[in-house]
Amino acid sequence: MKKLILLVAVVIFASCSPTQKTVISAKKTLKGEWSLDKISYDRDGIFDVTLYNDASAECFTGSTWKFIPNNNTGKYEVNQSSCTSTGARNFRFTIPKPEADGTYYFLFKPINEKKKSTNNNAGYRMALQHLDDATMSWAMTVSLEGKPFVITMNFNKLQ
Repeated sequence: MKKLILLVAVVIFASCSPTQKTVISAKKTLKGEWSLDKISYDRDGIFDVTLYNDASAECFTGSTWKFIPNNNTGKYEVNQSSCTSTGARNFRFTIPKPEADGTYYFLFKPINEKKKSTNNNAGYRMALQHLDDATMSWAMTVSLEGKPFVITMNFNKLQ
């Protein structure tokens, strides 16, 4: 019996690794409403960028995002009146363990109200560059003319 209790204690202790605690802490910090206030690129120029196979980057600027970490879901709302496609969209997200280089990623997948994929099961991966109680930054790397092109999204917490 003592060995069984010791084994259970070791399993519980091992499952709460520092990496897992960091992910849990990040999800708690992420909880709430955020505003996507700025989208920038790693080079100068005018670019026609569509984010998440949904709307232009200009339409996403000023969008509001709500994260619900207890079920890894959320909702964002494109609210620019000049955009043709406005309204709320649902998503599922996760923050997996960091890569070998220590980089944390934010994985994002559009879903409908019934929690089914709306994008042929496709998802998106952004480096979680920064997260604190007031601000958050994601960086998504795509290819432009055969070279990496980094789109950075900066959020501010609303509540």
